[in-house]
Amino acid sequence: MENIDAVFKSIDEHQDEFIDLLRESVAIRSVSADPARRGDCIRMSEWARDQLRTLGAETSFWDLGKQQLQSGEELPLPPAVFGVYGRDKSKKTLLIYGHLDVQPAEKEDGWNTDPFELTEIDGKLFGRGSTDDKGPVIAWIAVLKVLKNLGIELPINIKFVLECMEESSSEGLEKGLEDNIDKISDVTYSCISDNYWLGRNKPCLTYGLRGICYYFVEISCARQDLHSGINGGSVPEALNDLMWIMSQLVTVDGQILIPGIAELVAPLTKDEDDLYDKIDFCVDTFKQETGSHGLISDSKKNLLMNRWRYPSLSLHGVEGAFSQPGAKTVIPAKVIGKFSLRIVPHMTPEATDKLVTSYLDSLWAKRKSPNTFKITSGHGGMPWVADFRDANFSAGSRAIERVYGMTPDFTREGGSIPVTLTIQDLTKSPVMLLPIGASDDMAHSQNEKINRENFVKGMKVLAAYLFELAV
Repeated sequence: MENIDAVFKSIDEHQDEFIDLLRESVAIRSVSADPARRGDCIRMSEWARDQLRTLGAETSFWDLGKQQLQSGEELPLPPAVFGVYGRDKSKKTLLIYGHLDVQPAEKEDGWNTDPFELTEIDGKLFGRGSTDDKGPVIAWIAVLKVLKNLGIELPINIKFVLECMEESSSEGLEKGLEDNIDKISDVTYSCISDNYWLGRNKPCLTYGLRGICYYFVEISCARQDLHSGINGGSVPEALNDLMWIMSQLVTVDGQILIPGIAELVAPLTKDEDDLYDKIDFCVDTFKQETGSHGLISDSKKNLLMNRWRYPSLSLHGVEGAFSQPGAKTVIPAKVIGKFSLRIVPHMTPEATDKLVTSYLDSLWAKRKSPNTFKITSGHGGMPWVADFRDANFSAGSRAIERVYGMTPDFTREGGSIPVTLTIQDLTKSPVMLLPIGASDDMAHSQNEKINRENFVKGMKVLAAYLFELAV
């Protein structure tokens, strides 16, 4: 680690150059959800490939196939960028995953600046993708630039997998990884920087993500919509049935009423329980930032566990019911209620589906309604959890301590990053989430940003992490 101080000094000296590199990438409107921007997504992949190639990496494209649009049109999926930096068999190999596509954004959506023109205000770098996920990807590229310019040999081998469809369910990537398993079979560790600190002041490392199961409850009462004045009181109404069912899924304090769900959850270990005592988290600040009228619990530990390591059930909406301003006196002929469960280890989508279907069928039998009823499951994703005591996390923790002078919090997150589990299963290597952005970065929202300090110190953490892995 004798070279690390020189690396840090160079990062400080060249930070404006690296911010310009981020500015260049933000200007490419790689919105994967917009078919009209598919060319920009492909250009973004080409841009990243060229950056790695300039640094001396071996680069190639993985053809991920085509995307079938609802219109019937087929579009080419943006190729995944595969980069190899070093093939020394005596060294460990790190797989770095990142994504280069972004959520849609327009100035008129409520942005204070042009979302595709990186703008610095009071030490904050505003722009779509600045924190999700172009900023972290550029931070990795910047570290390699520094090492090359200083003539410092890379302490480990690095392999990059960069995609441009993550914001659109990473379509094609899983098959791309499977088809190229021989190229990543020698990976020792994997790292993803596509999440955020729990707060704004203390770094963290993330070792768990929840999965998801999505459901549709469809109830029909007539061939067509009916008039409530003419037909009200004469037919059992579909929306009444649906509201009755939806009201029996979860309590006001978040308890899931579906029998058997709690029994699927992995037991809490003492080591994990102890982690929550050390986490820097203020319940009152969280309540204020979310703008909520109340919380499930006033206990820091209970609240975080409910967000991360226990399942939750959320109602999302009703299709077919009147939802516009004003009054409309229609009885909808068919309604579809939508809800999801965020699942955790040891839950699986298959086991969860069985419990949900059985419970809803039993509710419907009790209702004794003559209407038609159907429950279907949508997409499902597995949860992911890693051993926060392994060598990958130890290296990440030491890197953060070197840069920030503090031990990071070890956190889970309530959302899902499906590629995490895919990479872990395919490479059989430990995966770590190493975020560099803060909790108020507003990813997916208006005025997305990354703090200059987070960006610069994030580069230093990534650099130190490479050297710590080599130990």
